[in-house]
Amino acid sequence: MMEINSNAPARARREILIHAPREKVWQLQTELGNWPAWQPDITFVKLEGELQEGTTFRWKAQGLNITSRLHTVQPPQRIGWTGTAPGMSAVHNWTFEARGDDTLVITEESLSGWLTRLMLFFDPHFLEKSLEATLQRLKATAEA
Repeated sequence: MMEINSNAPARARREILIHAPREKVWQLQTELGNWPAWQPDITFVKLEGELQEGTTFRWKAQGLNITSRLHTVQPPQRIGWTGTAPGMSAVHNWTFEARGDDTLVITEESLSGWLTRLMLFFDPHFLEKSLEATLQRLKATAEA
């Protein structure tokens, strides 16, 4: 798995225990086209091929058009991608650990670029808040 950029101005790591089987949580997170159904900040996703390393997907989140490329796909344990948007580049990784009938989900992300620095000026914790909100939505959807 590609590491997040340890020199990026924004870096965050969050985890959550979800009371659902790992396969269900994996399926929710890796059915990219369904992200808008449970993530209100995402309005569009198009996977340009199979869910495999090297595949590109394009999406829109919080008004930003993002182009991402999968760098890791290891079902049902890990998925990760890089992403670029105007003024921003990202590395985002997800790990899913079975804990009996539950799943520990760990996500970490790094962001760099001028837009990242601008966003940090207005909210130094925007990345942590974003990861936490996504984990809470994933948990609510998986446990429903």
